Amino acid sequence: MILPELISESNFLTKMADGTFKQLNPFTGTEVWTVPGRANRPLDSGIRRVGNPIRPKEVEDYCVFCEANLYETPPEKARLVKTSQGYELLRDVRAEALFESRPIFRRIPNLFEIISYDYWAKNYAFRPGQPAYAHKTRYLSTPEGVRHVLHNVDRKLLLSGQTDPATIPDEDKLAMADEFFAGGHELILGPRHFIEEAENDAQLASSGSMTPELHDQYFKFTVAALRDIYLANRYVRYVAVFQNWRQPAGASLDHLHKQLVAIDGRSAAIEREIALIRHNPNVYNDWAVNFAGYRNLIFAENDYAIAFAAFGHRFPTLAIYSKSARSQPWNHSPEELRGMSDIVHACHAAMGSEIPCNEEWYYKPPDADVAMPWRVLIKWRISNPAGFEGGTKIYVNTIDPVSLRDKVVPRLFQLKNEGRIAPMRIAFECECVPNCLKYNPAVREDGDAASLYPPLSGRARETG
Repeated sequence: MILPELISESNFLTKMADGTFKQLNPFTGTEVWTVPGRANRPLDSGIRRVGNPIRPKEVEDYCVFCEANLYETPPEKARLVKTSQGYELLRDVRAEALFESRPIFRRIPNLFEIISYDYWAKNYAFRPGQPAYAHKTRYLSTPEGVRHVLHNVDRKLLLSGQTDPATIPDEDKLAMADEFFAGGHELILGPRHFIEEAENDAQLASSGSMTPELHDQYFKFTVAALRDIYLANRYVRYVAVFQNWRQPAGASLDHLHKQLVAIDGRSAAIEREIALIRHNPNVYNDWAVNFAGYRNLIFAENDYAIAFAAFGHRFPTLAIYSKSARSQPWNHSPEELRGMSDIVHACHAAMGSEIPCNEEWYYKPPDADVAMPWRVLIKWRISNPAGFEGGTKIYVNTIDPVSLRDKVVPRLFQLKNEGRIAPMRIAFECECVPNCLKYNPAVREDGDAASLYPPLSGRARETG
């Protein structure tokens, strides 16, 4: 581990005489190089593949996550629907009512959990709480609910190839279904498989193809699920939130979905960041946003969030930081959530649907005694580490941060002019006020920066 006192900002991002960029991630210690000639990869508009024709369908049935296949996934924990009054959250929809409303987003258990219900039950003597127990009882109170649960238990047994479902009594299968109601690995399913009026199977519905309003609902729905998981299991110390888009990024299906996975500890990476914060409580301003501003890497900003081309990552990475004084997503105001959602959505829209990527959320664990900002990293999975990386632990990133910024900015201006993303400041329009992240109490109490840098609308900006 690189100790905080040994890290120099001069090592974060260095351009060599031949054009090679050397990067060092101050939060992870990851060393990354970008060599000349490797950054000429176009965005979505230049690499769009020709797909196979498809027939548009009112109710999609292209994969198990599609609307026509609601019976093929475990019992829902919640769904979001659109009514004449707006959006409505429905919880614990019964089997008989699955097709009575059209879900926009669905929250379901993962049939194959990364960390299983048995893990919690056997290691912590965890049992379903009252809400989960009541949900299961209600769901199994009707023949259709029993059939749906047994069907999904059988599917899991068959797909895992471990046991013939016919050899297991139904009462034992129903006992196995506790994981559907009290497990800690959940999925948030997107509304569509393909965009509306898609003509071929290359036109997948991605985060960027949503409207800003719909993406905001996607974020709010995910944040509500995140909070629920913590409340349901007191042994959970952290919930990882991520989105794998396309198979090269780890997605098993090309249907948009987020994943939430409960774990019983803080990872080594989080512990390292906590140590860095104790050494320097302002580290995310100093070593992330401020540094990015001084190097002209910031490319988008609104009143609640800021984005920059990140450095020191194995893959080209867009970083979006919340400016909020609150460290956790569920404590953000609706305006702060919308601000984060708008910039994350704009990043996805700018890159398009063709580039595989991971969207990863980072925030303060509930039991941490330090403040840290909520931030989202979008990593473009466009290369595979190989022998050089394995042997040297120096990772070759094909796009350096400066080139990444230059690829994203023109697309953002185009999308902004077309009204396809929310209003925001882009590139030279960004204020880039030092210490704009207010998670650090010392920064919140200091009004000097605010008085030195009034809002952009109230000061002159050189142009030309």
